[in-house]
Amino acid sequence: MYMHVNMTKGKRNPTRTLVSDARDVVAHCAGINVRLAARRITQFLETQMRSTELSLAQFGLMAHVAAAKDDTIGGLAERTGLDQSTLSRNLRTLEAAGLVEIAIVEKDLRKRAVWLTETGARRLAAAIPVWRQAHEMLSAVLDPTAVNQLAAATAQLASEDKRATARRSSLP
Repeated sequence: MYMHVNMTKGKRNPTRTLVSDARDVVAHCAGINVRLAARRITQFLETQMRSTELSLAQFGLMAHVAAAKDDTIGGLAERTGLDQSTLSRNLRTLEAAGLVEIAIVEKDLRKRAVWLTETGARRLAAAIPVWRQAHEMLSAVLDPTAVNQLAAATAQLASEDKRATARRSSLP
């Protein structure tokens, strides 16, 4: 139970309060602070890339599609860290804009593949120099090596989470 006022008597250690615990969470929680940093970085990059008429999420998704060896929705979901329903929703927006094409894989009718259209490839190619310039500005404030290290470390967390999920699902 939390106390909103400090009610200690004598020389006892002060009790924790909800306010002090909440301040500790806000100051030290990796999840909260990384989300805040991600929002700030996204806002900065989207402002810098406004002329491309692509959101950072669209730009990133298109870059993943262009860079992919595995063009299936499942492979793309794995690489982007998105669940397939969220990814499909995002891809439908790009498909409606004529930037990607989604088709059923001939070998397996349950699988769908995605690739950039000519228009999508041109838009991505035009956006990359703008992104490079924005990223150069960002790297003056945020060390790219540290960002890459954070991404690598979180990839390890994702792998551990998958293993834990698999263990739980195999329990009777």
